[in-house]
Amino acid sequence: MGSALGGAMKETMDENMKKNQEFMLASQKLQMARQLQMQNLMREKQMSMMLAGSREMFTWIASFYSLATLGMFAGFLRTKKPSVVVPFLPLSFIVAYQYDYCYGHKIDRIRAEAERILEKEYGLLSMPEGMPTFEDIENARKAAEGEDK
Repeated sequence: MGSALGGAMKETMDENMKKNQEFMLASQKLQMARQLQMQNLMREKQMSMMLAGSREMFTWIASFYSLATLGMFAGFLRTKKPSVVVPFLPLSFIVAYQYDYCYGHKIDRIRAEAERILEKEYGLLSMPEGMPTFEDIENARKAAEGEDK
């Protein structure tokens, strides 16, 4: 009689443990999904800040370019020396590059190239001496603690 109760109790404990493991796995999946979503949101916010900063820089560069171009052509008309308008060409490239980055499709081309590197040239991205292990991190932490004392 005691073994029948003990067997039923063991089954109940095993069932509870299995349910607990399933609950913990579901909780870990949910936590991981939330962390991934948070990291993606942070990445999007950082990228939008960088693009906004580039657009702000573009307005300054374009303003300088406009004034410099007017000055170069006015100087050329006065002096008739072609060397006065020589900076026009490199400045044009700088402004065109910045415009393409801010308002064109440069970001799409950069993303496509990054995807190509991940697919075809993944070996270039590997870390020297491989990924850090738990032991490497612990040794570094212990060494830092030893320095602090």
